[in-house]
Amino acid sequence: MSADLFQVIDATWPAATLHEAGGFLVREGLGGGSRVSSASLIAPFESADIDAAIAAHRALGQPPKFMIRPGEEALDAALGARGFEVFDPVTVYEAPLDVLSDDVPPVSAFAHWPPLAIAAEVWERGGIGAPRRAVMTRAQGARAAVLGRAEDHPAGAAFVAVHDGTAMLHALVTLPEFRRKGLGRAIMAETVRWARAAGAERLALVVTQANGPANALYRGLGMRPAAQYHYRRRLA
Repeated sequence: MSADLFQVIDATWPAATLHEAGGFLVREGLGGGSRVSSASLIAPFESADIDAAIAAHRALGQPPKFMIRPGEEALDAALGARGFEVFDPVTVYEAPLDVLSDDVPPVSAFAHWPPLAIAAEVWERGGIGAPRRAVMTRAQGARAAVLGRAEDHPAGAAFVAVHDGTAMLHALVTLPEFRRKGLGRAIMAETVRWARAAGAERLALVVTQANGPANALYRGLGMRPAAQYHYRRRLA
């Protein structure tokens, strides 16, 4: 995996605030999802450092969550011993833009910013509520909403932003009644077209391992797994 992809994830789906605690970077998410409300390791740790990160989470009013990246097996084991459960194992995909198609079927998808109200409605129906849409407004630099259409109706939406030459796709949803109609491919093609115009050189995204259709779509488009990571959480 390219060493800077985690920086791209943070930059294109940014937390509300960042706090250092015991060798961890603790993100304040304000309801924006696991990525923006987790702690990640930034220095060698001891048991007391985990306690400091947990306290920082509590001070922010959010349940303690930790992102476990490749090579952090010791942290993973330490959290498991404390009763933190594994959740949301994900795969990071990436590909150079020049191997991806930007052949967008007519009137099927278009990129724009700021998001149209209809794109927000599609996201809302797809489970991307206002707190997660607020994350999009915090991203800096080139960014776009991609609205997908099918059967002359708004049917899907995605968010894409660029950091350091990489376009990162987030929040791709297709409404249930429009699935299996090629909409996902159309949104991805428009994302590639927009990313090229924005000066990006590659495209990346993160998807849960449990989402079989999405994993199949991205592999079928020519994207390849770059790494896997997961979270650990303790709700009590």
